[in-house]
Amino acid sequence: MKITKISTYQVDLPLVEGRYSWAAGKYVDTFDSTIVKIETDSEFVGWGENCPLGPFYLPAFGKGCRAAIEEIAPHLIGLDPTNFGVINKVMDEALLGHPYAKSALDMACWDLLGKKANLPIVDLMGGRHGEDIKLYRAISQESPEEMAAKVSGYRNEGYTKFQLKVGGAPEDDILRIKAVSAVLKDGETLVADANTGWKAHEAMRVVNGVRDIDVYIEQPCLSYEESIRVRKNTTLPFILDENINDMQTLLRAENDGAMDCINLKISKVGGLTKARQIRDLCVNLGLPMTIEDSWGGDIVTAAISHLAHSTPERFRFSSTDFNSYTPITTANGAPQRVNGVMKASEKPGLGIEPIEEVLGKALYICE
Repeated sequence: MKITKISTYQVDLPLVEGRYSWAAGKYVDTFDSTIVKIETDSEFVGWGENCPLGPFYLPAFGKGCRAAIEEIAPHLIGLDPTNFGVINKVMDEALLGHPYAKSALDMACWDLLGKKANLPIVDLMGGRHGEDIKLYRAISQESPEEMAAKVSGYRNEGYTKFQLKVGGAPEDDILRIKAVSAVLKDGETLVADANTGWKAHEAMRVVNGVRDIDVYIEQPCLSYEESIRVRKNTTLPFILDENINDMQTLLRAENDGAMDCINLKISKVGGLTKARQIRDLCVNLGLPMTIEDSWGGDIVTAAISHLAHSTPERFRFSSTDFNSYTPITTANGAPQRVNGVMKASEKPGLGIEPIEEVLGKALYICE
């Protein structure tokens, strides 16, 4: 099998709730998703997606993704898409950095491998563990009362894990955490995700202010050094996200005892190939993970489901179903949330079939 053509599409993904807000006043109303189609000299076609969380969350943005793919694509024509070692080596040599753009291409290659092997990606990544994948719901940053009020609605949809978007003024975030904690029921899990929004002294105020609450603290500060300083001054369980972006940073953090869990985002590390490597290392280290991506629609949600469902259950802290946050359906066959859980498809590859009428005309074609 050889790659003969690479095309990119752009789709706007608005939010069901209208706006997604997090630390430092950042928000997004509509997400800019890039969808990749890889055609081959066989009957098989592979699909991938990348959707940054706006242009100010990680060093990633929609137009940059498409520009980076245009830079990489000519180097992939004629290669075997199922040879992941060569594909990733060529991408890394063709363009330094920009892992989020490479993720969409790598994802499409996994889709092709699954179709060629007539197996779902979950089987190729280690096999299906358990019946389903438990999901968390992110609660956009609002007043303490508004955030607490949303819990009951999400609970009715089957969610038992709630991730609060904090990272604002410490006094406000303490109230947010206390308000939501007060409405939780037995067996429910609370995560306060600052998305790097606090300085160390602000994070210290928050962890001290909620020290008697059962809550996970996620990525309090921008730098690793600030975050680990906070970690050393609290007994609350700790999650790192933005500071863990490759094998080297994971090993450093593990050696330092910097966290109890990590948030593994597929596009942040460069695709399913590298995410699986990090996933397997975490399993060997005994480190649970939230397995997800920065954002996305049906294709990204499908990729998350395969990586998560092939992970032993005790190491799956959580995952998410991004396609439930938007009213736009870009592909048939994507996982759907049922009572707070989802499952990886049993169909070959990602198990999805993009709706090309929704994708529109290709913005870029390389052949």
